[in-house]
Amino acid sequence: MTTNWAGARVLVAGMKKSGLASAQLLAGLGARVKATDLKPLAEKAAEAKRIADLAAGLGANTLRMTLSSFVLAARLEEVAAAASERLLKMTSGRYSLVHTDARRGAGRSGLGLLACDSWTGVNRDTSTLSGGETFLASLALALGLADVVTAEAAGTRIEALFVDEGFGSLDEDTLEEVMSVLDGLREGGRMVGIVSHVAELRQRIPAQVRVRKGQAGSHLTVLTHTF
Repeated sequence: MTTNWAGARVLVAGMKKSGLASAQLLAGLGARVKATDLKPLAEKAAEAKRIADLAAGLGANTLRMTLSSFVLAARLEEVAAAASERLLKMTSGRYSLVHTDARRGAGRSGLGLLACDSWTGVNRDTSTLSGGETFLASLALALGLADVVTAEAAGTRIEALFVDEGFGSLDEDTLEEVMSVLDGLREGGRMVGIVSHVAELRQRIPAQVRVRKGQAGSHLTVLTHTF
């Protein structure tokens, strides 16, 4: 068999030219695709990034408030309003609570609280409250949260509330105010449990579980009083 080498070389050269032309054609199409089709995609990607940054508390979000904080802040406003009703009673009308979006230094914002002092007319950062005042504010927030949950859960009540310590930081008059609030909850059908070492509370709590420690372990004594 005779091989036509000249024809083969012509065929290969033609294939190379054809491949080069195809590559040039694809490159031209790619350039046109980038210029036309990718521009809208790039704009959508930039918009998605802006939204993601806002939700993460970045970019144009000057408050540095995340989306989750924004949602919780709306609920915190309701809790603060309900807590203020309790706190006003416990502090003889002095303190109430209000939500604030203000940032603390370089941190994020959204879940801040201020204590409104009616005696001075100044809204104070809750970190400036004394130990006893902080306890009252915390108790009021817990009760306010229970009120909001009850109101939004088709009247489903939170039947039990446990308060762990903090009573030792209260003076006699403030302790009386707090116990009046807790007595009101108990009379309304809720069970209120108090964990404390304050001896004065023994005269106000009808059902008690006393814990005494010893070398062999702790011992429990259940007492029931009628006042």
